[in-house]
Amino acid sequence: MADLLVKLYELPDPRETLELLQAEGIEIKRAIAPEKHFVTAWVSEKFSKGWASECEAAFANAPCSCFVAVRDSRIIGFACYDATARGFFGPIGVDGGERKAGLGKGLLLRTLAAMREAGYGYAIIGWAGAVEFFRKSVGATVIEGSEPGIYRNMLKG
Repeated sequence: MADLLVKLYELPDPRETLELLQAEGIEIKRAIAPEKHFVTAWVSEKFSKGWASECEAAFANAPCSCFVAVRDSRIIGFACYDATARGFFGPIGVDGGERKAGLGKGLLLRTLAAMREAGYGYAIIGWAGAVEFFRKSVGATVIEGSEPGIYRNMLKG
């Protein structure tokens, strides 16, 4: 899978997407340190230990660079940046039972907006599987010759 590039200075306004999610009782918020064990356990259970490790790295940043989608005090999605490398967005995941229009896009837009606010002009989406989703949502483009990129020689259990 190739890496993608996103121009953060051309992001769509996230407010409409986030307001629609709020109307459904979903809040997207920056995670805080006391939530680390809940978030990493959830990510490990729903997705992978590797993604949980990336979440742990995001929690080590100040401010935390992990966002969570929550409904009724329950995690239903997450997204991180600056986890595997600076300037990288990801991973992102939404609970299988919650995958519907808007939640993944809301997490994506909120997290990329935080990257823009932190001073980044561009974001790299590493090893992107859902290229069409990222292209449609934020105008991401494939970085030619980026496969396997920084994930080259990654340890596999």
